[in-house]
Amino acid sequence: MDDFANAFLKMIFRHFPKYLPFVLLMPLLGVAPPQQGVPGEVTVAAASDLRYAMDSLAAVFRRINPNCRVTVIYGSSGKFFAQIVNGGPFDLFFSADEEYPRKLQAQKLTAGGITPYATGRLVLWSRTLDPSAGLKTLLGPAVRKIAIANPDHAPYGKRAVECLQHYKLYDQVKDRLVLGENIAQAAQFATTGAADAGLLALSLAVGPGLRGKGKYYVVPAESHTPLVQAFVRLRRAENNAAAQAFATYVTSPPGRKVLQGFGFTIPE
Repeated sequence: MDDFANAFLKMIFRHFPKYLPFVLLMPLLGVAPPQQGVPGEVTVAAASDLRYAMDSLAAVFRRINPNCRVTVIYGSSGKFFAQIVNGGPFDLFFSADEEYPRKLQAQKLTAGGITPYATGRLVLWSRTLDPSAGLKTLLGPAVRKIAIANPDHAPYGKRAVECLQHYKLYDQVKDRLVLGENIAQAAQFATTGAADAGLLALSLAVGPGLRGKGKYYVVPAESHTPLVQAFVRLRRAENNAAAQAFATYVTSPPGRKVLQGFGFTIPE
């Protein structure tokens, strides 16, 4: 051993006498040095009712995994389904219902199973009116336009129609319905005055965009099919460790706590 190497080892032992034996044994013990989280990239297609919850989830995940890039795109679940069938470049799909993930699984476009991650709630929200009397509020003369998401491709829009039919109000208000491309656009109509009220997602009503700007009434769950929301890892993410890590975080206790903070309940 040359003089330089001897001098280097003496310096190491002088400054780190307690820790050097462990450092030298780490490879033999199978102990890896600390890592900076999971590296990689994840592209997430998320239903619009998740806008604030998913923004929070992604922000925390990025702090834990600073070398991982998470890109979230929001829209209606039905539109995302069509894009994915046609080769849309997504790793994870967080739908506002279970139906679209099941259709993707049937077409063998998924990697792994379908995971329910939350149950959403529908609310009647208004910037100017007090909706505490429930759905009959919509029959008042002050309600000229009612915002809902397009029921053709948005689960919250489908549930809004079911709710109106349950209370036998649909035929009375159908001509006053204003359809948003997704639930976030329906909320925009309600907040800007383009509609006097809206059947919206609770997660948006309690989020920063609507909080304090109006009042809401939580629609009874028995009035529509449950909004059991599910996600699926898509086939292109089969070997994407970052996508798996993000999915695992969303369903972890800290991730579930974030979802609950935006009005979601967690399926058993």
